[in-house]
Amino acid sequence: MSDFPFSTVGFDLDGTLVDSFRDLGEAVNFALELGGFDRVPVDSSKDLIGGGAKIMLSKAVDAQGGLPADEFKVLYKKMLGFYSENNAVHTRPYPHAREVVDELKARGVKVIVVTNKFEEFARSILTQIDFIAPFEGVIGGNSLGKGADGQFLAKPHPDPILKAQEICGGGSFAFVGDSTYDVNAAKAAGVPVIGAAYGYCDKPPHDLGADSVIDSLGGLISALEAL
Repeated sequence: MSDFPFSTVGFDLDGTLVDSFRDLGEAVNFALELGGFDRVPVDSSKDLIGGGAKIMLSKAVDAQGGLPADEFKVLYKKMLGFYSENNAVHTRPYPHAREVVDELKARGVKVIVVTNKFEEFARSILTQIDFIAPFEGVIGGNSLGKGADGQFLAKPHPDPILKAQEICGGGSFAFVGDSTYDVNAAKAAGVPVIGAAYGYCDKPPHDLGADSVIDSLGGLISALEAL
Protein backbone atom coordinates (compact mmCIF):
# COMPACT_ATOMS: atom_id res chain seq x y z
CA MET A 1 0.00 0.00 0.00
CA SER A 2 2.74 2.48 0.94
CA ASP A 3 3.91 3.00 -2.63
CA PHE A 4 0.44 3.23 -4.19
CA PRO A 5 -0.19 6.83 -5.29
CA PHE A 6 -3.77 7.20 -4.06
CA SER A 7 -5.49 6.62 -0.74
CA THR A 8 -8.96 6.70 -2.33
CA VAL A 9 -10.35 5.90 -5.76
CA GLY A 10 -13.80 7.15 -6.72
CA PHE A 11 -15.92 5.48 -9.37
CA ASP A 12 -18.79 6.63 -11.54
CA LEU A 13 -21.50 3.96 -11.73
CA ASP A 14 -23.26 3.66 -15.11
CA GLY A 15 -20.76 2.92 -17.85
CA THR A 16 -17.87 2.64 -15.41
CA LEU A 17 -18.61 0.04 -12.74
CA VAL A 18 -21.83 -1.40 -14.14
CA ASP A 19 -23.27 -2.01 -17.60
CA SER A 20 -26.77 -0.67 -17.10
CA PHE A 21 -27.97 0.64 -20.45
CA ARG A 22 -30.60 -2.07 -20.98
CA ASP A 23 -32.49 -1.27 -17.79
CA LEU A 24 -32.17 2.46 -18.39
CA GLY A 25 -33.34 2.02 -21.97
CA GLU A 26 -36.41 0.08 -20.89
CA ALA A 27 -37.30 2.85 -18.42
CA VAL A 28 -36.96 5.49 -21.13
CA ASN A 29 -39.12 3.47 -23.50
CA PHE A 30 -41.75 2.94 -20.81
CA ALA A 31 -42.00 6.72 -20.43
CA LEU A 32 -41.90 7.39 -24.17
CA GLU A 33 -44.83 5.03 -24.76
CA LEU A 34 -46.82 6.64 -21.96
CA GLY A 35 -46.19 10.02 -23.54
CA GLY A 36 -47.32 8.88 -26.96
CA PHE A 37 -43.83 8.81 -28.44
CA ASP A 38 -42.12 6.06 -30.40
CA ARG A 39 -39.86 3.64 -28.59
CA VAL A 40 -36.15 3.95 -29.32
CA PRO A 41 -33.76 1.03 -29.84
CA VAL A 42 -32.51 -0.02 -26.40
CA ASP A 43 -28.91 0.12 -27.63
CA SER A 44 -29.38 3.82 -28.41
CA SER A 45 -29.80 4.52 -24.70
CA LYS A 46 -26.00 4.35 -24.45
CA ASP A 47 -25.94 7.68 -26.28
CA LEU A 48 -28.33 9.27 -23.76
CA ILE A 49 -26.62 8.29 -20.51
CA GLY A 50 -24.45 10.74 -18.63
CA GLY A 51 -26.17 13.56 -16.81
CA GLY A 52 -28.75 11.47 -15.01
CA ALA A 53 -32.22 10.11 -15.75
CA LYS A 54 -33.84 13.50 -16.27
CA ILE A 55 -31.39 14.57 -18.95
CA MET A 56 -31.59 11.11 -20.49
CA LEU A 57 -35.38 11.28 -20.88
CA SER A 58 -35.25 14.90 -21.98
CA LYS A 59 -32.92 14.05 -24.87
CA ALA A 60 -35.18 11.21 -25.98
CA VAL A 61 -38.33 13.35 -25.81
CA ASP A 62 -36.73 16.39 -27.48
CA ALA A 63 -35.60 14.19 -30.37
CA GLN A 64 -39.30 13.54 -31.06
CA GLY A 65 -40.61 17.06 -30.74
CA GLY A 66 -40.46 17.74 -27.01
CA LEU A 67 -43.11 18.36 -24.34
CA PRO A 68 -44.27 21.31 -22.24
CA ALA A 69 -42.41 21.44 -18.93
CA ASP A 70 -45.39 20.38 -16.80
CA GLU A 71 -46.14 17.35 -18.98
CA PHE A 72 -42.50 16.35 -19.05
CA LYS A 73 -42.36 16.49 -15.25
CA VAL A 74 -45.26 14.03 -14.98
CA LEU A 75 -43.65 11.69 -17.50
CA TYR A 76 -40.30 11.88 -15.74
CA LYS A 77 -41.85 10.90 -12.41
CA LYS A 78 -43.54 7.91 -14.03
CA MET A 79 -40.22 6.88 -15.53
CA LEU A 80 -38.60 7.02 -12.09
CA GLY A 81 -41.39 4.91 -10.66
CA PHE A 82 -40.85 2.24 -13.30
CA TYR A 83 -37.09 2.33 -12.89
CA SER A 84 -37.29 2.02 -9.12
CA GLU A 85 -38.83 -1.44 -9.58
CA ASN A 86 -36.81 -2.53 -12.62
CA ASN A 87 -33.30 -1.16 -12.17
CA ALA A 88 -31.29 -4.36 -11.89
CA VAL A 89 -33.00 -6.74 -14.30
CA HIS A 90 -30.10 -6.72 -16.77
CA THR A 91 -27.55 -4.50 -14.99
CA ARG A 92 -24.28 -6.25 -14.14
CA PRO A 93 -20.76 -5.24 -13.12
CA TYR A 94 -18.31 -4.83 -15.97
CA PRO A 95 -15.60 -7.46 -16.43
CA HIS A 96 -12.85 -7.06 -13.82
CA ALA A 97 -14.97 -4.65 -11.71
CA ARG A 98 -15.15 -6.87 -8.64
CA GLU A 99 -11.54 -7.98 -8.95
CA VAL A 100 -10.08 -4.49 -9.30
CA VAL A 101 -12.12 -3.18 -6.37
CA ASP A 102 -10.95 -6.12 -4.27
CA GLU A 103 -7.34 -5.47 -5.26
CA LEU A 104 -7.59 -1.81 -4.33
CA LYS A 105 -9.08 -2.73 -0.97
CA ALA A 106 -6.32 -5.29 -0.41
CA ARG A 107 -3.80 -2.50 -0.95
CA GLY A 108 -5.52 -0.43 1.72
CA VAL A 109 -7.15 1.93 -0.78
CA LYS A 110 -10.66 3.17 -0.03
CA VAL A 111 -13.26 3.09 -2.81
CA ILE A 112 -16.41 5.16 -3.19
CA VAL A 113 -19.15 5.61 -5.80
CA VAL A 114 -20.04 9.06 -7.16
CA THR A 115 -22.89 8.95 -9.66
CA ASN A 116 -25.52 11.29 -11.10
CA LYS A 117 -28.09 8.54 -10.59
CA PHE A 118 -30.28 9.21 -7.55
CA GLU A 119 -28.61 7.74 -4.49
CA GLU A 120 -31.49 5.44 -3.63
CA PHE A 121 -31.37 3.87 -7.09
CA ALA A 122 -27.59 3.48 -7.00
CA ARG A 123 -27.72 1.82 -3.59
CA SER A 124 -30.57 -0.44 -4.69
CA ILE A 125 -28.68 -1.62 -7.77
CA LEU A 126 -25.42 -2.23 -5.94
CA THR A 127 -27.27 -4.12 -3.23
CA GLN A 128 -29.20 -6.28 -5.69
CA ILE A 129 -26.03 -7.28 -7.56
CA ASP A 130 -24.20 -7.84 -4.25
CA PHE A 131 -21.59 -5.16 -4.90
CA ILE A 132 -22.21 -2.48 -2.27
CA ALA A 133 -20.12 -3.82 0.61
CA PRO A 134 -16.66 -2.68 -0.58
CA PHE A 135 -17.60 0.97 -0.89
CA GLU A 136 -17.17 3.62 1.79
CA GLY A 137 -20.24 5.39 0.51
CA VAL A 138 -22.50 6.15 -2.43
CA ILE A 139 -22.98 9.76 -3.47
CA GLY A 140 -25.86 10.20 -5.88
CA GLY A 141 -27.06 13.06 -8.00
CA ASN A 142 -29.53 14.07 -5.28
CA SER A 143 -27.33 13.38 -2.24
CA LEU A 144 -26.10 16.95 -1.75
CA GLY A 145 -29.41 18.67 -2.38
CA LYS A 146 -29.82 21.64 -4.71
CA GLY A 147 -27.71 24.70 -5.32
CA ALA A 148 -28.77 28.33 -5.53
CA ASP A 149 -29.93 27.77 -9.10
CA GLY A 150 -32.40 25.10 -7.99
CA GLN A 151 -30.47 22.32 -9.69
CA PHE A 152 -29.05 19.29 -7.91
CA LEU A 153 -25.37 19.56 -7.00
CA ALA A 154 -24.33 16.74 -9.29
CA LYS A 155 -21.45 16.21 -11.71
CA PRO A 156 -19.99 18.21 -13.48
CA HIS A 157 -20.21 20.25 -10.26
CA PRO A 158 -17.14 19.47 -8.12
CA ASP A 159 -19.03 19.14 -4.83
CA PRO A 160 -19.82 15.40 -5.17
CA ILE A 161 -16.12 14.66 -5.70
CA LEU A 162 -15.12 16.89 -2.80
CA LYS A 163 -17.73 15.20 -0.59
CA ALA A 164 -16.34 11.79 -1.55
CA GLN A 165 -12.88 12.91 -0.48
CA GLU A 166 -14.28 14.14 2.83
CA ILE A 167 -16.13 10.87 3.51
CA CYS A 168 -12.95 8.91 2.87
CA GLY A 169 -10.85 11.04 5.20
CA GLY A 170 -9.02 13.22 2.70
CA GLY A 171 -5.70 12.28 1.19
CA SER A 172 -4.80 11.59 -2.41
CA PHE A 173 -7.81 10.87 -4.60
CA ALA A 174 -8.36 9.74 -8.20
CA PHE A 175 -11.61 9.37 -10.09
CA VAL A 176 -12.72 6.98 -12.83
CA GLY A 177 -15.56 7.78 -15.21
CA ASP A 178 -16.78 7.52 -18.77
CA SER A 179 -18.22 10.95 -19.58
CA THR A 180 -17.47 14.65 -19.75
CA TYR A 181 -19.58 15.03 -16.60
CA ASP A 182 -17.05 12.86 -14.76
CA VAL A 183 -13.95 14.47 -16.24
CA ASN A 184 -15.17 18.02 -15.71
CA ALA A 185 -16.22 17.31 -12.11
CA ALA A 186 -12.86 15.77 -11.30
CA LYS A 187 -10.94 18.61 -12.89
CA ALA A 188 -13.06 21.20 -11.09
CA ALA A 189 -12.29 19.36 -7.84
CA GLY A 190 -8.58 19.29 -8.67
CA VAL A 191 -8.16 15.51 -8.80
CA PRO A 192 -6.80 13.28 -11.58
CA VAL A 193 -9.28 11.34 -13.65
CA ILE A 194 -9.13 8.19 -15.76
CA GLY A 195 -11.50 7.79 -18.69
CA ALA A 196 -13.34 4.50 -19.20
CA ALA A 197 -13.25 3.96 -22.96
CA TYR A 198 -15.43 0.84 -22.64
CA GLY A 199 -18.33 2.86 -21.20
CA TYR A 200 -21.01 5.15 -22.62
CA CYS A 201 -18.65 8.00 -23.54
CA ASP A 202 -20.43 11.16 -24.74
CA LYS A 203 -17.29 12.03 -26.72
CA PRO A 204 -14.61 9.85 -28.28
CA PRO A 205 -12.74 8.46 -25.24
CA HIS A 206 -9.48 10.27 -25.97
CA ASP A 207 -11.36 13.56 -26.38
CA LEU A 208 -12.92 13.49 -22.91
CA GLY A 209 -9.94 15.29 -21.42
CA ALA A 210 -9.04 12.58 -18.92
CA ASP A 211 -5.48 12.22 -17.67
CA SER A 212 -5.41 8.62 -18.86
CA VAL A 213 -7.78 6.28 -20.71
CA ILE A 214 -8.36 2.57 -20.12
CA ASP A 215 -10.05 0.06 -22.41
CA SER A 216 -10.97 -2.26 -19.52
CA LEU A 217 -11.08 -2.10 -15.75
CA GLY A 218 -8.39 -4.74 -15.88
CA GLY A 219 -5.97 -1.95 -16.76
CA LEU A 220 -6.99 0.41 -13.95
CA ILE A 221 -4.36 -0.43 -11.35
CA SER A 222 -1.45 0.09 -13.73
CA ALA A 223 -3.05 3.30 -15.07
CA LEU A 224 -3.38 4.67 -11.54
CA GLU A 225 0.20 3.80 -10.76
CA ALA A 226 1.33 5.65 -13.88
CA LEU A 227 -0.41 8.92 -13.00
